[in-house]
Amino acid sequence: MGMNPPVHRLLLIKPSSLGDIVHTLPTLNALKTRFPHAAVTWLVKRQWAELVERVEGVDQICSVDGGLSGWLAQVPQLRAGHFDLVIDLQGLFRSGVMAWLSGCAWRVGLANAREGSPFFYTHRVAVPPVAMHAVDRYLLVAAALGADTSDPPQFRFQQREEDRQEVVALLKKHGLNPHKAWIAMNVSARWVTKRWPAEHFAHTADRLSQDGLGPVVFIGGVLEREDAGHVMSQMHSKAVDLTGQTTVGLLPSLLQKAVALVTNDSGPMHIAAAVGTPVVALFGPTDPVRTGPYGHGHTVLTHDVPCRPCLSRHCHYTIPLACLSGVNADRVVRAVRESMQKKPVVSTT
Repeated sequence: MGMNPPVHRLLLIKPSSLGDIVHTLPTLNALKTRFPHAAVTWLVKRQWAELVERVEGVDQICSVDGGLSGWLAQVPQLRAGHFDLVIDLQGLFRSGVMAWLSGCAWRVGLANAREGSPFFYTHRVAVPPVAMHAVDRYLLVAAALGADTSDPPQFRFQQREEDRQEVVALLKKHGLNPHKAWIAMNVSARWVTKRWPAEHFAHTADRLSQDGLGPVVFIGGVLEREDAGHVMSQMHSKAVDLTGQTTVGLLPSLLQKAVALVTNDSGPMHIAAAVGTPVVALFGPTDPVRTGPYGHGHTVLTHDVPCRPCLSRHCHYTIPLACLSGVNADRVVRAVRESMQKKPVVSTT
């Protein structure tokens, strides 16, 4: 890149969203190997800070609140950090400005970043004009900085004993045996166009229970409780509802215990893939090549229509959301059955 000064203090800017943060973990791991003596500060939105607290290789967290004032309030802390290297993987105007306001002389980001953010970088990493997963796209920055990216990408979360105990206690509280298989289900997504119909989820959950594949456990945040309740109201079998009962920081430990996750394209999907839990994902308008569950052992189901992937929050097809509603429960149950053979039940006490 034309310059390679010593790096003792590194700032990584990746404030959101949940899936994008997970996609950054292999790049962080590669950078820690490249700069083993560098202390890493991660700038993240406060709502996701608990997850970043559990990422290996992060020495300090700079949490930002929403709104311009919340971001600008962190500028003095960033300038006081005297960073040798700032990497902006968010690639938006606000993140580019924060990189510049940090006062660091070495600011790196992707050349095709949006909203004019590359203007604030001192070094821009070229991105080839081909479909590329976000994980691999971010790794281009690590490679440009001299990191070895030839090994398979590594997603490293801390194995916290207190998290493991909290998950086990939560499962037992709801009548689940931590030694037996259970299937996680996430029925929400930020975009309406990413959501598989609730009746399809309900039918699938009933089938999974009736076929003896294990109890179904609904996961998600407080805002997803209504969506989960809508699905459960259409079910004929019993399920466990954990929506709103776990923090985002507990998701890696929780999903690691599941034998599979059935989900829309969502943040929990990426956490499950990162911790090695097989994912059965329903994809409609988005592109699994770019943002699908990363790695092997996962299944992406969709119904092909001429306009997908449209990457749109609004469906304009003659049959609304046909790319999702065209996937039936039989395909999902079959995929879950195959996925469960790929992961043993994790023994816990």
